[in-house]
Amino acid sequence: MTHHYQKLFVLCALLLTSIGIVFVYSASTYWSSVHYAGQTPFYIKQIIYFAIACIVFVMIIKGPALTEKKLLMLYVFSLVLLILVLIPGIGIWRNGSRSWIGIGSLTIQPAELVKITTLLYLSARLAKVKSFERVVKLEHFVIIFLPALLIMLQPDFGSVFILVVTAFMLLFIAKYPIKLYIFLMLAGIAGLTALIISAPYRLKRIQSFLDPWSDSLGSGFQAVQSLMAIGPAGLFGHGFLQSRQKYLYLPEPQNDFIFSIILEEMGFVGGIVILVMFATLFYCGYALAIRAYSLKQFYMIGALITMLVLQTCLNIGVVIGLLPVTGVTLPFISYGGTSLIVIWITVALVIKIMNTKRKEE
Repeated sequence: MTHHYQKLFVLCALLLTSIGIVFVYSASTYWSSVHYAGQTPFYIKQIIYFAIACIVFVMIIKGPALTEKKLLMLYVFSLVLLILVLIPGIGIWRNGSRSWIGIGSLTIQPAELVKITTLLYLSARLAKVKSFERVVKLEHFVIIFLPALLIMLQPDFGSVFILVVTAFMLLFIAKYPIKLYIFLMLAGIAGLTALIISAPYRLKRIQSFLDPWSDSLGSGFQAVQSLMAIGPAGLFGHGFLQSRQKYLYLPEPQNDFIFSIILEEMGFVGGIVILVMFATLFYCGYALAIRAYSLKQFYMIGALITMLVLQTCLNIGVVIGLLPVTGVTLPFISYGGTSLIVIWITVALVIKIMNTKRKEE
């Protein structure tokens, strides 16, 4: 039964990626012809990224087991990358944040990688503690908040939210004291308030979320254009390649708001099909976590799948107007080399961890 879940898990990932490439082509063709004339089309780049992701997938599957020492090394390496991002001349400033490292024409986003390394290393450390009834280890919070602080300096609130919430859910599964969560909830509310006050653009995002039409040409522009794409689509949409909002109305429609274009062209039915694929992927992931050979593997797989769930819900919530704009990609589907490769690293790790026997750890 475990192998059936693994096959279905990978199959859903392949289908979602294929759909992503098709709609990157649909969403980006006009945008790239206007803003990136003469350059390689986005959908060609996405195919190349997927080919690289497949190579990385095989390397991880065939590679050695993930010992705690290796996880620590990967965690430290990802922290070094986050520090490099903040150094002028190395980190690239784009769309209001310094979140990328440039190597020639290639750019990588370390925050995507650090989410994985943090969750895996935290899982390994949590698995060593038998009971948290009287023990709350400071090191667990250092593991979480050190990368979170570095990401906030970029700033990238969406990645911090996904990382911290997933990590806290992992602590909850590990049976951290409930009273701790009352403190964390209060601290989280205070921290969120401080972040909003410290950066006026975040307050504008909250205001545009509550009433995007109050500033439809400013802070609420993306939200309004997304809703204008979805609203008239109806049950079956306008048809493939027939989106109207991709013609310079919705900025960079191949990225965070690609689900808007999918809904506009494929309608409610098309959106449901994609949601069913995601739901199947998540179900198979959690089914594998439950069937893991060890507590460490259970924590690891559960954390990775929860991270995917949060990122998917956050992106779709933004697209349909249920959440403020955060700049989070839709897994497997949105355009982006780092995003796609890291998502497939996640898929590979789930399969790798599931097929690693306890003695190999």
